[in-house]
Amino acid sequence: MKKTRRKRDKDTMRPEYDFSKLLPGAVRGKYLAEYRRGTNLVLLDPDVAGAFADDAAVNEALRLALRLASVPRARRSHRASTSPRHA
Repeated sequence: MKKTRRKRDKDTMRPEYDFSKLLPGAVRGKYLAEYRRGTNLVLLDPDVAGAFADDAAVNEALRLALRLASVPRARRSHRASTSPRHA
């Protein structure tokens, strides 16, 4: 059985929702140009954002994480990977 698609109304937003009051200071289309250029925008949680002074610091930390992730790990010997047995 085929599912039929419902036509979506152009404007399904109720008139009582006023986003200008909900989000004061918000700007419509603020990141549209970056989005169209293909820039990745990421919203950091407040606790994470607080750990960085600016966007350059975030980029530096992410680049370091990428470099560390690409470093090959040394293989452990069989002896080092087994846990000691208790008698």
